[in-house]
Amino acid sequence: MTASADITILPIASEHIEGFHKALDTVAREREYLAMLEAFPLEETRAFVLGMIAKGNPQFVALAGGNVVGWCDISRHTFPSHAHAAWLGMGIIPAYRSQGLGRRLIETTIRAAGDAGIERVELSVYADNARAIALYEKVGFVREGLARKAVRIDGRYKDKIHMAIIFQ
Repeated sequence: MTASADITILPIASEHIEGFHKALDTVAREREYLAMLEAFPLEETRAFVLGMIAKGNPQFVALAGGNVVGWCDISRHTFPSHAHAAWLGMGIIPAYRSQGLGRRLIETTIRAAGDAGIERVELSVYADNARAIALYEKVGFVREGLARKAVRIDGRYKDKIHMAIIFQ
């Protein structure tokens, strides 16, 4: 494991796409934290990242020794009536959790969202993910609702908590 201070957080660039894809796939295959159970194919991931960059949506990666070990992105909603709001997604590969990296990633990305004129950031988190919920609350997210039995993974149902932060 590497200390969080030895990790660089940068806006995602095309050279990070394969590493982001690998990190996303690693977290997805844990079948615990993400709605996807494996990453989309690399070319779809590439299109997503290049689209995020083109739209100016905040997306950051955490690099340790040149490898992507975490990410946080905020995608602005597309409907004009929702364009003030955006959706947050993030993940950290197992060996780099519980070191403060999540907080560094989310604070960096939220700051960029505010700078981009986004007024509201939303997310959903599984109700059994106490570590993530605590992080989101520490940085200012508030619980707005509960979706019961929102997902089913390997026959297990999970509730989702909807949260949001609003910039004044």
